[in-house]
Amino acid sequence: NPRIIALFDVDGTLTIPRGEITEEMMDFLKALGKKITVGIVGGSDLPKQEEQLGAGVVDMFPYNFSQNGLVAYKNGKILEVQTIAKFLGEDNIKRIVNWVLKYLADVDIPVKRGTFIEFRSGMFNISPIGRNCSREERNDYEKFDLEHNIRQNMVQAMKEEFVDLNLTYSIGGQISFDVFPSGWDKTYCLRFISPDDFDEVHFFGDKTFVGGNDYEIFSSERTIGHTVTSPEDTMEQCTKLFMNK
Repeated sequence: NPRIIALFDVDGTLTIPRGEITEEMMDFLKALGKKITVGIVGGSDLPKQEEQLGAGVVDMFPYNFSQNGLVAYKNGKILEVQTIAKFLGEDNIKRIVNWVLKYLADVDIPVKRGTFIEFRSGMFNISPIGRNCSREERNDYEKFDLEHNIRQNMVQAMKEEFVDLNLTYSIGGQISFDVFPSGWDKTYCLRFISPDDFDEVHFFGDKTFVGGNDYEIFSSERTIGHTVTSPEDTMEQCTKLFMNK
């Protein structure tokens, strides 16, 4: 039934985290693709997705989304490439960068290193200690941050300063937080899945809890969400749902 589409997260769903897809899983997806429409939606950029799923992944399945759909392919043809610079405009990018550097100049923490702002195509990654810190410095900073709410306070200040830009702030990992336009989670890809073309949109992911990067698409009213615990679990659930019909 091509009017049913299943969208798959990559890490923890099709592969072990940061791992490469197994031959068994790839064969399974190809067999599944004969029953229903298959799509991939990952948070990483396309080169990282290709490392995990193989070169030419955009040609393997009808829909391929990297960076949550900011880079979107249908039947091997590119639909859209969206970037934070294009979306916000250079004046707002400068506004954010200048404000962050001024703010961090006045933050007192035990150690500062380098790369306080990493500009990525879909987001800013901001780190008060700087991403160049060593493993030991990173661990020490994490403890300090938990005690003194450095990142939390900075996020609060940014929310007030940039209220007009409608940004989302996500504190993750040990030393940094992400800043991106609201709605640029995995639900972004759904704008390319037309309700006219599909009766059911299924999503399979492992980080479907509140705060996980699969949560928004998992809980979207447009999708039927499925939580998986491993690539093996993904195959098992899909077999029951789609292969035995």
